[in-house]
Amino acid sequence: MNAIPLIITIDGPAGVGKTTLARKLADSLDIAYLDTGAMFRAVGLILERKGCGHDQEKIKTILAGISFGLEGSARQSSVTLNNSRLGPEIRTEEVGMLASRAGQLEVVRDFLKETQQRIGGSTSLVAEGRDMGSVVFPGARYKFFLDASPRTRAERRVSQLESMGIKADYGLILAQMIKRDEQDRTRAIAPLRPAPDAYVIDTGKYCPDGVLEEIHRVLQSGNKQPGANA
Repeated sequence: MNAIPLIITIDGPAGVGKTTLARKLADSLDIAYLDTGAMFRAVGLILERKGCGHDQEKIKTILAGISFGLEGSARQSSVTLNNSRLGPEIRTEEVGMLASRAGQLEVVRDFLKETQQRIGGSTSLVAEGRDMGSVVFPGARYKFFLDASPRTRAERRVSQLESMGIKADYGLILAQMIKRDEQDRTRAIAPLRPAPDAYVIDTGKYCPDGVLEEIHRVLQSGNKQPGANA
């Protein structure tokens, strides 16, 4: 009899440190890492390049030609698009805004939700995104929601982009981040918010390793329901 996959969700706004933390957590648990934000970014960029606007039929046709997968293991896991790894071009704030707009389209969210659930149905993983615990994997064994001030997150995003060799403007990124927060938190479909049973952690209070230690503390306790949030 096959074991039920272990699903751990990590949600939160842009620049809160989800990606780094999710990779480290997946590596420490030796399970796969699913970067769902990369999926939205890839779809947003494709739809923009195709000039779809809000043409539902055109969007459906394009989505029918998209196939996401997961290759590698633990922190080396990588989302693939039509069997090719996604490149650094999806990591800019401009593409992040395209992802946020795409995320407001029900047809896109339904397509990616089905894809993500298919992957999680057969693979233990750490799923990172914005509505993993609240919408995509409501039955996940453990759910976490990371948060931090827009300024803290903008500083982290600048560091992340510069480490990838991408020039970054702090003021512009902060403004874009605030705008995207508003867009994500107020959208009609799956707005950004913690699942009722998620552990909420203010990452501004911790270094990355401190956040990881807090999550491991929860996992080791075996308590799937949050008591006092961090």
